[in-house]
Amino acid sequence: MHADLSRILSVVEDGSATGIAAAINRLIGSGELAVGTRLPTVRALAQALGVSPTTVNEAWRSLARVGAIETKGRNGSFVTARTHNAEPTRFWRLAGDTGRFARDLSAGVPDQALLPPIGPALARIDGQPPLSGYLDAPVLPELENLVRKAWAPVCDPETLTIVNGSLDGIDRLVGQLLRLGDRVIVENPTFPPFLDLLDTVGASALPVPVDEEGILPEALAAQLRRDPAVLLMQPRAQNPTGVSLTPRRAAQLVEKLRAHPDVVVIEADHSGDVALAEPVSFAGELPDRVVRVQSFSKSHGPDLRLAALGGPAAIVEPLIGRRHLGAAWSSRLLQEVLVGLLTDPGCVAAVATARTVYARRRAALKDALASRGVQSTGWDGINLWINVAREREALVTLAAQGIGAAPGSPFLVEPTGGDHLRVTTATLPVEEAAAVADALAEAARPYPSYRRV
Repeated sequence: MHADLSRILSVVEDGSATGIAAAINRLIGSGELAVGTRLPTVRALAQALGVSPTTVNEAWRSLARVGAIETKGRNGSFVTARTHNAEPTRFWRLAGDTGRFARDLSAGVPDQALLPPIGPALARIDGQPPLSGYLDAPVLPELENLVRKAWAPVCDPETLTIVNGSLDGIDRLVGQLLRLGDRVIVENPTFPPFLDLLDTVGASALPVPVDEEGILPEALAAQLRRDPAVLLMQPRAQNPTGVSLTPRRAAQLVEKLRAHPDVVVIEADHSGDVALAEPVSFAGELPDRVVRVQSFSKSHGPDLRLAALGGPAAIVEPLIGRRHLGAAWSSRLLQEVLVGLLTDPGCVAAVATARTVYARRRAALKDALASRGVQSTGWDGINLWINVAREREALVTLAAQGIGAAPGSPFLVEPTGGDHLRVTTATLPVEEAAAVADALAEAARPYPSYRRV
């Protein structure tokens, strides 16, 4: 069976490799291109679209990576049902080498010295807690009450559960809500694992830019007209830009979303209680289609591997049910520890101190960079998004001075008009900000061009 070339041409909205791959993905997802269908040759499709064969080849490689098609050399390319190996390819590009750098600012993790002491939380557990049954509720009632109380100003989810970190929750939502060929609106730049997760299901990312208040409303409106299934966003301390959504901007975005009632919103609040901004959510206005995911990793400890996930029962209850066939629940022992961390006065005070210290450290480096003529974004959380002339040269220059930073390109869906680095300020003492700013200023400058003689 051969694919209908005219049908493919009718759904290709742009001639980029990404646009071609997304169009084919949608046809496969809808069933119009069945398993075993032979696709047009690279040359034939390129000629029909008026693009180069290289562009179509790149689209074919993207489709093969997500398991949508299989290329059999001269025999052609075919729609296939085989799976592929999901890998965090963008995420791995952020990894620093702590053994190599005297000052590693690439990791995006909190300062261990600022995490609340775990002793008081452990002391409340007298031996083993009561044995739980395999079909018991996945959330401790006391923890659910604490989360609901904290969320009450902005969100009253119909159903709430606990998952093994925010990425675990988003992974489960992506697998449940999306299918091959779906479109998902994301901030540009965004957190690289989000893009890796979309790749695993063959969904395409629709980028929207952000400014100091969050997603730009008209950019969101334009992408909503492209029939997306999901908006995946970070309302607080957006990674990597450090932008938090303002209430004014949130109201503007809600109005754009009202006209598209089928779009599900996933709010990923990865910073939680160490963010300066108060929580902002669309759930109050759009309760039937907003899922909120709040991590406790930055605020209370990455190794807790816990996050709260809440939203409409129609979305969250199937997630809970499917989970019973695998992990079933997040450790109730760790949930007991988290209850202690959330209720012990000393632990609560430690989180408040961390929030203040993180803000001071971030502001110190941002101000030092500004005084050296280096532009950066970030007024919340533990990261700065720094403008540089050339990403690769900047990383090399920093490495030569024993400083690690994360490259900006893995965060991008599409170019934003310049190169960037993400620098994590969580562990950077204020007194070292000037020296690091000197190094970053040197790295940010354009390299001199040399002419061969």
